[in-house]
Amino acid sequence: MRAAVLTDPGEFELRERARPDPAPDEVLVRIRRVGVCGSDVHYYEHGRIGDYVVEDPLVLGHESAGEVVAVGEAVDSLEPGARVTLEPGVPCRRCPHCKRGSYHLCPDVTFMATPPHDGAFVEYVAWPADFVYELPDSVSLGEGALCEPLSVGIHACRRGGVAPGDSVLVTGAGPIGLLAADAARVAGATTVLVTDVVPEKVARAERRGADQAVDVTEVDLGAVVDEHTDGVGVDVVVEASGATASIQSALDGVRRGGTVVFVGLAPEAEVPIDVLDIVDGELDVHGSFRYANTYPAAVDLLAQGAVDVAGLVDAEHSLDDVDGAFQRATAPDVVKVMVTLDR
Repeated sequence: MRAAVLTDPGEFELRERARPDPAPDEVLVRIRRVGVCGSDVHYYEHGRIGDYVVEDPLVLGHESAGEVVAVGEAVDSLEPGARVTLEPGVPCRRCPHCKRGSYHLCPDVTFMATPPHDGAFVEYVAWPADFVYELPDSVSLGEGALCEPLSVGIHACRRGGVAPGDSVLVTGAGPIGLLAADAARVAGATTVLVTDVVPEKVARAERRGADQAVDVTEVDLGAVVDEHTDGVGVDVVVEASGATASIQSALDGVRRGGTVVFVGLAPEAEVPIDVLDIVDGELDVHGSFRYANTYPAAVDLLAQGAVDVAGLVDAEHSLDDVDGAFQRATAPDVVKVMVTLDR
């Protein structure tokens, strides 16, 4: 089988690998669609994300969907021919985090495309059936692959406790920000504001239903928030850009007693924040890391047509042109690139 292998920063090789056999609790999936994530691009450009360093050739890609072609002897939940999406993180199932349901915090999680674990830019993947979800006929494989970033948005809104009638500010109109905005609306938010610094992304946020999308290089965000909240501030801020200035200003738009959720990854590990504002405003500040128990909800939302993930995709490239896919994904106005494996 073919695999796109990152051998050095900026360099892929298409290599032949042996097709895996599923273990008793696994299914073998013929991968058809893989989204290019920002973390994939970061590994492609820099060969590392923080302490995660690409030291050996690595298969990237963790937003995936395909078709089951074989099942292990202990699997009775799926059959060959099923169209599925793969949740890319498999925990140990034994540690305290797993046992309390927060399996995404498992210290021994195997996560696709995070060194040293290979990802999904490969024709076949053997994966535990517990983390493989069947797609209804109304959901395409391309949409199924994007259950992953949608899950990030769902989890961020759950962390923020977004509830009916809430006002929500989402900073950053990349795929996570746009899907967090969608998740907030589905959760019942009646006012959703979105920011970015790229005009094309601002326009896309408005087309997708934001009550107002703001280019913060051109418009005073504080004035916009005041206008929509009668000067009180929003109930929840979801910071999805990772930009230092946006992280530092996230506290400015939230009401006293409100909630701030940090999901975007900053270029530096430490960003100064006014702790006095947190104490004086009695703010709830949360980190949001990946997701847990979100894939069934993501599949249901897609089946209901409640969230448009297909509208995020700007380009499709074949596995043979994985370099082109990653070069396209680095363009500032691009939200999502999809790699297809239909050969």
